[in-house]
Amino acid sequence: MVPHLITALTGPISELEQRVLDSMPAIERWFRLEWMEHTPPFYSSVDVRNAGFKLAPVDTDLFPASWHNLTPSMLPLAVQAAMAAIEKICPEARNLLIIPENNVRNTFYLSNLAQLRRVFHMAGLNVRIGSISPDVKKATKIELPDGESITLEPVIRTRGRLGVKDFDPCTILLNTDLSAGVPGILEDLNEQYLLPPLHASWTTRRKSMHFKCYEEVCKRFGKLIGVDPWLINPMFDKCGAVDLDSEEGLQTLTTHVDALLTKIRKKYKEYGIKEKPFVIVKADNSSSGMGILTVRDINDLAAFKVKARGGAAALTGVQELILQEGVLTNERMNDAVAEPVVYMMDRYVVGGFYRIHADRGVDEALNAPGSSYVPLAFVESTHLPQPGVRPGASAPNRFYMYGVIGRLAMLAASYELEATDPDAEHYE
Repeated sequence: MVPHLITALTGPISELEQRVLDSMPAIERWFRLEWMEHTPPFYSSVDVRNAGFKLAPVDTDLFPASWHNLTPSMLPLAVQAAMAAIEKICPEARNLLIIPENNVRNTFYLSNLAQLRRVFHMAGLNVRIGSISPDVKKATKIELPDGESITLEPVIRTRGRLGVKDFDPCTILLNTDLSAGVPGILEDLNEQYLLPPLHASWTTRRKSMHFKCYEEVCKRFGKLIGVDPWLINPMFDKCGAVDLDSEEGLQTLTTHVDALLTKIRKKYKEYGIKEKPFVIVKADNSSSGMGILTVRDINDLAAFKVKARGGAAALTGVQELILQEGVLTNERMNDAVAEPVVYMMDRYVVGGFYRIHADRGVDEALNAPGSSYVPLAFVESTHLPQPGVRPGASAPNRFYMYGVIGRLAMLAASYELEATDPDAEHYE
């Protein structure tokens, strides 16, 4: 199930949200059956945007950081989910090694590692943090702002197994998306579980593949609850590799953007939506929020051309691009534009928080420098539906919808990982 968390939206429930809430038993059964057939990613986080008329994921991270933004009251859920996840993979597990990003000077990121260590320690595992960075040559203790500390130790590889000094783990948890490539030290391990698998990294992964799988999931889910899949699915187009420094490359991008904007306008007209549609252009193979471009009109690309020629654009050179239908966000926290981020471990929603950005608009990406995070709190138990109380007397679990969207994206990620698994037998 999904935790009962307070969301920034307090207005009336939209028709789509009501349909999801009314279909809860059918939805939960559907997910149960899906998880009998497919393996969920070990952990994941999903950025969700709620436009009122549309509720959709805009990004799915299979190596989520920012675990420290979950409140202490969410920890029991995360611990239970961690126990379930580990039990499935390695029931006799005793030792877990966490491998972080190489660049670990950021204290927020280090606090995230401390939270992950806490979760798995409470799940009954001995946990150490082993770095594969060439800069970490000896055990290094780092003090954190909240008084905690973590120790980074250099990873040692012996006889095809990874560990740190006097520590041989059966399970290795990657908390780095390996966007710079897979280092040889992680390959061909001997009887150790590497989570998530290497093909979940951006070396293999493509956003376009993920959203293709998500589109498939949405068609089936839309049929289940009787809604147009578009209401939960951002349209997308894979632009492929284009040279953004050339006239030809920019022309290709313009043609693709124009075609997608036309499709979105048609849908907006069908639903009587008065908002101005927009398209998000981003790298197909990166988790970074950098280099994202919001296009409301193809004339916006003319300004981008000028920027690119001056070397001021973050998206330059030959890039694999994905174009995604932009989804507005109706949510605000402290007057700043906000989007909920749903955190999951195994098949369970364990919590969430808001990413907010005071300098961004409702139609812009919030995963950018200057963003901050506001933890979500649990709803008071008195607000839970009471037996015998008239319908509507207690607050509905609005966060449930975000949990459903998050799990749909997680299910799409499991389809995606099955399709790209180099060891799987694929049948045409």
